[in-house]
Amino acid sequence: MGFETNRDVLEWYEGQERSLTPEFLSAIPWDDVKKQAVDEKFIPVLLYMRDVETLTDMYHRELIRTPTGRDPHISKFMERWGVEEITHGEVLNRFLNEAGYETDADWQTQVRRDVTTSYRVNAFMVSMVTHLIGKKFTATHMTIGAVHEMEAAQGYRRLMAAADHPVLTHILQAIIREESAHNKFYWSIARLELSKNETARKIARLVLEKFWQPVGQGSLDKSRTNYILRTLFAGDGVEVLEKTVTQRVQQLPGFEGYSKVTDHIGGVVRAGSLKLEAA
Repeated sequence: MGFETNRDVLEWYEGQERSLTPEFLSAIPWDDVKKQAVDEKFIPVLLYMRDVETLTDMYHRELIRTPTGRDPHISKFMERWGVEEITHGEVLNRFLNEAGYETDADWQTQVRRDVTTSYRVNAFMVSMVTHLIGKKFTATHMTIGAVHEMEAAQGYRRLMAAADHPVLTHILQAIIREESAHNKFYWSIARLELSKNETARKIARLVLEKFWQPVGQGSLDKSRTNYILRTLFAGDGVEVLEKTVTQRVQQLPGFEGYSKVTDHIGGVVRAGSLKLEAA
């Protein structure tokens, strides 16, 4: 499906039904979670994914203060996107609890409090830059969003296959459906914005070549990011990312030959062990 305007993309997105509805959530067979053990190595992965989803409200607040966030179609999308992502974090936390890994009642506050100082400083600097550049930076925001959503969806797919837990699979399939809709919105807006002028394409390419990081890295400690990359993308994982993320990004205007995602993740996977070092 080809979209000609940002409004077209938003109308498509608003026509997509939610997967994690109240009915879906109330029907999750929580009593079945403990019937099958969860491999210990996946607990840090689930915590990382939970935390990334939970920090969506922080990303949302940052974006609405920029020219990108003032685009009426993008801001409308982000209202629903924020709700869906927070729900993802909450249901992952519930799964952890039901699996026997208790979390504090104020775990969400703790996640937000533990965001790295370097991330907060960087976010402030990025906000200043986006105001200087203006709407031409929208293409960059949307391309980064698309890459992150694609990464997240592939991470969930890898976890689902590796953990092979029936209740977790049920939950992750629903999350993936919503992440896929988010990705299509971001990718479609990115394509439209990148197509508008050469300056937007050059800025986006430069930023993603020099400053792209895996989803969650920066706000969360790098050692945690590396752990999930090595846990989920060992074996044929990087080849899968090449086909599902890198080649998709290369279809965007100005991103011919782009390979930073698989180059970086491949390097992390090849370089280290699964040991999770203290932050």
